[in-house]
Amino acid sequence: MFERLQKPFLTVETGEAYQPIRLTYELFRKEELITALSQLKCLEKNPAGNSWNWFWRDECNELHFESLDSFQRNPQNPLRLATITIRENNLYINLPSFKRACLAVPFFYRMIHPEIAKIHHADFINKVFGVDERLPHGFSELFKEDELETIVRQRVSDYEKVQELCEKAETPEEAFKILSTYTSTETHKKLPYAERYEFQQSTTSSDPDVIFLGFYIFLRGRELVAIRRWFGNANYTLANAAEETVEQVFGGMNIDIIE
Repeated sequence: MFERLQKPFLTVETGEAYQPIRLTYELFRKEELITALSQLKCLEKNPAGNSWNWFWRDECNELHFESLDSFQRNPQNPLRLATITIRENNLYINLPSFKRACLAVPFFYRMIHPEIAKIHHADFINKVFGVDERLPHGFSELFKEDELETIVRQRVSDYEKVQELCEKAETPEEAFKILSTYTSTETHKKLPYAERYEFQQSTTSSDPDVIFLGFYIFLRGRELVAIRRWFGNANYTLANAAEETVEQVFGGMNIDIIE
């Protein structure tokens, strides 16, 4: 543990932990999407292929990083926040931190009409990296589709079984006990190396701010677990992270993105 206290985890320029995350959008109207992206001054198209760099300037100039420490913004050399790629029927946004993903989702929701492209899921890593640790080479090495889908299917299956047991419970107390046991078990499980978060698909009838907040809370818990365990707190669980996050968001009424 002492060695880790002497060797902090890797962070990005704006101060938050380096935790690669990829947003995947369903693409419905490719040419309209390309037009929409081309109109954004904060994006720069790469010479080859349908890919762009997203910079911290112009339309997203007011994005706020509370984790910002000593980084000094240079208007002549703006910080690159992410890379964006169109491949087949999907739009991908590759980011180096959870906070940037939490900022990107509402930003591009405002910039891209859901009839053109709509957020579907986010793939991410449940760990932080040492400053001298070998980093994964590219997002294709990080995320294995079969493994991520298996985790999602298992999670849904477990939840449906618990839901069925609760519906068959003879009393509300019994149903509550079943749900409490399930919740406790889930929050104490070892998190997988890579994981997938699927967004609600009924975004047209749901409050976008609620969806964005749910995404933030989900990622915030996993970020806290990764950081606390890096510093030797092996007993820190998602339950602890949930309590800390709820207090931060609702107790202090501070709903800004990951510190």
